[in-house]
Amino acid sequence: MIELEQARSHLEHLGMAQAAAVLDSRLEAAAQSQCSYADFLADLLGVEVAARRERYLLTRTRLAHLPYQRTLEQFDFAFQPSIDERQVRDLAGLSFVANAANLLFLGPPGVGKTHLAVALGLRAIEQGNGVYFVRAQNLLEDLRVAQAEHRLDRRMRVYLASKVLIIDEFGVWPYDRLAATALFTLVSARYERGSIILTSNKGFAEWGDVLGDSVIAAAILDRLLHHSHAMNIRGDSYRLREKKRAGFFAAPPATQEVMPPEH
Repeated sequence: MIELEQARSHLEHLGMAQAAAVLDSRLEAAAQSQCSYADFLADLLGVEVAARRERYLLTRTRLAHLPYQRTLEQFDFAFQPSIDERQVRDLAGLSFVANAANLLFLGPPGVGKTHLAVALGLRAIEQGNGVYFVRAQNLLEDLRVAQAEHRLDRRMRVYLASKVLIIDEFGVWPYDRLAATALFTLVSARYERGSIILTSNKGFAEWGDVLGDSVIAAAILDRLLHHSHAMNIRGDSYRLREKKRAGFFAAPPATQEVMPPEH
């Protein structure tokens, strides 16, 4: 049918490839259900909108450089009772992103800090926000080298472009004063402009030792904590839990009590 081919050609010319691909099947379904022209058009355009949203989310997720994709629904709150689940659910509403506030998840390795950061990052992507994930060690080394080579301003654009910047595993390695100064520059540049989600195994009192300068550490914390939500997670490691289930941490066999000899 000439009209059908023309319609398909117009859709393709307009860049509506998915609508063009399903045009035949949607026309057939519309004829069988005897739906109105408006309903048919809404259905066809809905297919295209859904396809474009899926491509958008895939692209945004790829550009975020997330280490994996895990959602809040996959988080085992029962295993970490120290976490206020209601507070996390409230954070998932993303008001902190709208207010350019920061999130700080503190706690020992394996308690789910990165999982929560990634899950909230995915939620931010779903709502149309740019997200960028980086390990603290890679970030600090990148900024340190850029500052030493006098190109910090240009490199900083990478970490300022997204609405949400996730800095993971801060405090695992110590940093020198040059890296600390570069981090201060970044935090100051994002202050009240974009959100930072930061995970760390160090308490705030230890940041001076991590950064090698207590004054710079205090200045960074002053900006991070001014508009922020901090959560201290206390509990067992998820990774060690799986090892325990597999029997790697089985309890040692009970020793037989030795009775003293009778006299």
